Amino acid sequence: MRHIGSGKVRDLFELPGDRLVLAASDRISAYDVVLPTEIPDKGVVLTALSHHFLEATAHICPSHLVSVHSEDLSDLQLEGRAMVCRKAEPIPIEFVVRGYLSGSGFKEYVHSQGICGHLLPGGLVESDRLPEPLLTPATKATDGHDENITEPEAAAVVGEDVYEEARAYALAVYSEGARLADERGVIIADTKFEFGLIEGRVTLIDEVLTPDSSRFWPQESYAPGGPQPSFDKQFVRDWLDRVGWDHSPPAPELPSDVVSATRSRYVEAYERLTGKTLESWMKEVRG
Repeated sequence: MRHIGSGKVRDLFELPGDRLVLAASDRISAYDVVLPTEIPDKGVVLTALSHHFLEATAHICPSHLVSVHSEDLSDLQLEGRAMVCRKAEPIPIEFVVRGYLSGSGFKEYVHSQGICGHLLPGGLVESDRLPEPLLTPATKATDGHDENITEPEAAAVVGEDVYEEARAYALAVYSEGARLADERGVIIADTKFEFGLIEGRVTLIDEVLTPDSSRFWPQESYAPGGPQPSFDKQFVRDWLDRVGWDHSPPAPELPSDVVSATRSRYVEAYERLTGKTLESWMKEVRG
């Protein structure tokens, strides 16, 4: 394999032909900054959950997934944390779907009673369920922060037809993922998807419904009116805010108790959403 690029969390390798290997590391980012401390097994969870939901939504939307099996990887160090994928031309928009009022969406609602051009009813509180899931696109920044934009602005960037097809896929995949998660006692408050073009066809790429790309809340403790406990990296963000980090690099090292608690949340997300253990996932990829 030839290394051809790295993102905040993922490393990309090229295979012969039209194949890539997308490997999820244990790096963690917050506020668009990669932290100096890794979370053990995080990359395995990201890949395992992406595979779970790509398989579960394959009837809805085509994806770039080819294989997760060890025998198809050139480097067994990536076992369990890598997917063999088809090459795609990325669409330069993040398709954020929100089912609940949280994060930057809640902050925008407080100031404007809307999110990315969508007007919402008055009187909503933080973590309220929205009347229906909203698609709120964002730019994909290579450096700095992504920026929320309106749907017409996103369509102008990628073209009306491509945008509408990707939009429909994003809402449908979110709805199916949220339904499956609900059966397992988990709320998917919001998530973001990325799409690309493969042979001219809009295709789901990158990670799907993971703790890095989504907010997962336990149903049993859900109570609108404030932040919710979560199975994602919000725990890390909250710690960084408590210590007063200004979101500019370099980020502080995470203490061991925060690392351990974050790993536990990622692993619990996988186990609750799939009914499987990470050990069973590793057996699966080894065949």
